[in-house]
Amino acid sequence: MLRSDAVTQGIQRSPNRAMLRAVGFGDEDFGKPIIGIANGYSTITPCNVGLDALSRRAEDSARNAGGMPQMFGTITVSDGISMGTEGMKYSLVSREVIADAIETACNGQSMDGVLAVGGCDKNMPGAMLAMARMNIPSIFVYGGTIKPGKLGGCDLTVVSAFEAVGQITSGKIDEEQLTAIEKNACPGAGSCGGMFTANTMSAAIETMGLSLPHSSTMAAEDEEKAESAARSGEVLVEAIKSNIRPLDLLTREAFENAISVIMAVGGSTNSVLHLLAIARTAGVDLNIDDFEMIRERVPVICDLKPSGRFVTVDLHQAGGIPQVMKLLLDAGLLHGHCRTIEGKTLEELLANIPSTPPEGQEVIRPLSNPLYAKGHLAILKGNLAIEGAVAKISGIKTPVLTGPARVFESEEDCLASIIGKQIHAGDVIVIRQEGPVGGPGMREMLAPTAAIVGQGLGDKVALITDGRFSGGTYGLVVGHVAPEAAVGGAIGLVVEGDSITVDANQNLLQLNVNEAELERRRNMWLGHTPKYKTGILGKYARLVSSSSRGAVTDQPD
Repeated sequence: MLRSDAVTQGIQRSPNRAMLRAVGFGDEDFGKPIIGIANGYSTITPCNVGLDALSRRAEDSARNAGGMPQMFGTITVSDGISMGTEGMKYSLVSREVIADAIETACNGQSMDGVLAVGGCDKNMPGAMLAMARMNIPSIFVYGGTIKPGKLGGCDLTVVSAFEAVGQITSGKIDEEQLTAIEKNACPGAGSCGGMFTANTMSAAIETMGLSLPHSSTMAAEDEEKAESAARSGEVLVEAIKSNIRPLDLLTREAFENAISVIMAVGGSTNSVLHLLAIARTAGVDLNIDDFEMIRERVPVICDLKPSGRFVTVDLHQAGGIPQVMKLLLDAGLLHGHCRTIEGKTLEELLANIPSTPPEGQEVIRPLSNPLYAKGHLAILKGNLAIEGAVAKISGIKTPVLTGPARVFESEEDCLASIIGKQIHAGDVIVIRQEGPVGGPGMREMLAPTAAIVGQGLGDKVALITDGRFSGGTYGLVVGHVAPEAAVGGAIGLVVEGDSITVDANQNLLQLNVNEAELERRRNMWLGHTPKYKTGILGKYARLVSSSSRGAVTDQPD
């Protein structure tokens, strides 16, 4: 029996049916599966502005396939717009709100399946958390990537605008050029165009089988994206009939596949946080060290922004995620027996995909000629991060740096120092009190890192933080430092001028201060004073786990 049948056939049958008739049910509809359409549409961000049309296409398709779709809304926070402001503290929090909202609507109404439509960074992991919690047949529809902006023959992304801030402060461009970049960076609907967080997570979801093949790299404004949304509605109805559920697909091997693809495409550091959270929710034994294990065997083969040359629509034209998966499968780096929402194995899905990348393109390289011989997301440990930290090391020329600490208690203080030209080659910037508890909310540090790159210091300084980085960040930057400062982590004990070593070759993050001195500083630590005691930020800070465990709020450490 479907969950919706149990409601409409139970003791409350007449009132239930009466209310369902008011929203369009007829006599013949009560035996059909009720499908939730979790619509992330909003005009807050270009990532989500096109989602309503996709949701309507999926809704019509699900109805025509024999389901009874019921649409409801979910929220979003635009990371790009809130970046560098207090509003960014709500970004990671919104992942939990989205998961809670989808779970509440679907379980509260006894829905038989859910089709989630999302675009901005937290829509995707938020939906995946809900799917793993509920374990009802589910499919994700990605809103699609933005097309690149164009200026002077060059491709632009939103990161170009952030880097321009650093360029103007160092005299590399003038106000007219800055305005031109701003006006051309984001030409229309869709999520940020490089292999940033949204496109990274969409690739991971496609790899794990909870969205349709090729859908993760489609452009938001292209007709094939709408057609894929419609097909997703049909596939979900079939999945309900076949009883294919998320936890059937979200196996340990599926997560390993997702990590392998993320390494191959040069994806965002945020994927570490989100996959750990989804795995924990799904009951899968995955930890931060598994990323390092997979990094050792999977090379980076896609030349994509932020550190590379191309954008996601270029990857799509070169064969997309299926082409990347086929190369990994042939090399024994992908578990081909893992299943998808269509009931196929990856081996079956990839059977007709070529074993070599298309000729005439430079986006996807063969494994014999990678950009980097090892993956780009390194897990660093040491006395500054005994639980681990995440470094994105693609494109960096200086993987090892020992220098004096420049300590800041917030992103804003650090950015002001960078713009004021008070950061110099050889410095190790420390931004703390920005973790899940301390922020609260673990803000992204795109503004400072982009300003550093814009000033030409990207290869000359290091930056470490207990906060996060945007998927658009690159350089010698280390985030997710755990334990964070607010819970007594060693990053909170660093004093201005201390020697710090960041060594991406040895996976080391070390404060070069003797243990006796560190113990003296621990004994003097006064504890953390919450910045927010009420509202959602106060609640989040009281509930959230360590970033090394995914920063989830429904499962205590």
